[in-house]
Amino acid sequence: MSKIDQVEAQLKTSPKKWLVTGVAGFIGSALLEQLLNLDQTVVGLDNFFTGHRKNLDDVNKEVSPDKWKRFDFFDADIRNLSDCLKACEGVDYVLHQAALGSVPRSIDDPITTNQCNIDGFVNMLVAARDTGVKRFVYAASSSTYGDHPKLPKVEDQIGRPLSPYAVTKYVNELYADVFATTYGLQSIGLRYFNVFGKRQDPQGAYAAVIPKWINAFLAGKQPVIYGDGETSRDFCYIDNTVQSNLLAATCENVEALNKVYNVAYGERTTLNQLFQLIKDGLLPFKPEIAAIEPEYAPPRKGDVRHSLADITRAKSLLGYEPAYDVKEGMKESVKWYVGSGE
Repeated sequence: MSKIDQVEAQLKTSPKKWLVTGVAGFIGSALLEQLLNLDQTVVGLDNFFTGHRKNLDDVNKEVSPDKWKRFDFFDADIRNLSDCLKACEGVDYVLHQAALGSVPRSIDDPITTNQCNIDGFVNMLVAARDTGVKRFVYAASSSTYGDHPKLPKVEDQIGRPLSPYAVTKYVNELYADVFATTYGLQSIGLRYFNVFGKRQDPQGAYAAVIPKWINAFLAGKQPVIYGDGETSRDFCYIDNTVQSNLLAATCENVEALNKVYNVAYGERTTLNQLFQLIKDGLLPFKPEIAAIEPEYAPPRKGDVRHSLADITRAKSLLGYEPAYDVKEGMKESVKWYVGSGE
């Protein structure tokens, strides 16, 4: 039996109370769905800045009425300490996903990015400390590696941040470490590498590349590739990301605490390869896209050229075993977008 199977079996027999911040977002709603299916009690916090009520409605449809009753939602803002304190009351584990994502958005608006990602983060740390939360698991980011050239990316070797967003996510790691040493708050940071999957928003200027391209194909339009298409990323399907959060929250290995971990699959895919992968996945549903080719545009500021994760630490200390590679994850994602009409 795998480590995640053991954890899920144990949770089924010993339910806990969880707080998921950013619960109406893409990753937050996936965590909510899995926790409710494991018969856990979940408090969710979101201000709908980037999250959507339709994501919560979708989870409601996916789980049984009895499981949905275990969910309490707070329409609240992590920039307000009193909201954070109220949400953390009686909680065992915090899965902190709330943040203002996107490198381009942070370049356009560094002030709001800082307020959400640093001020809000500190509020959540203080609330978790003051309410006696057992474990604080937070969404870190592969953007922390900045301009460090080495591949694959290893947790202890980072470079200079290339965007305001990257700065905020690195500061999160520093604050979590200080709260661990100063106040004894147990935390684990998960450096996400290009997470994708169902409910990821395809709309807006700051949409992630995979849902944006799927949306373009479904509309019969050319997806835009910034640069020459040989930029590469380690794309991580959402189910792998959910697994990492559950393992991090429940891990009993003291050697694993107060560290950061790469969360990825451990393989590199170029944007040109990704384009073809998405196109091939959609062709059975929409054969008329066969003639569509990408539109190439100048590279974007703040984007790193290549990214690939070393996931050895997560495997050895957390028992992380990603079940979906980019091809399998894309099959699941395409089916969802085609079926949902996003």
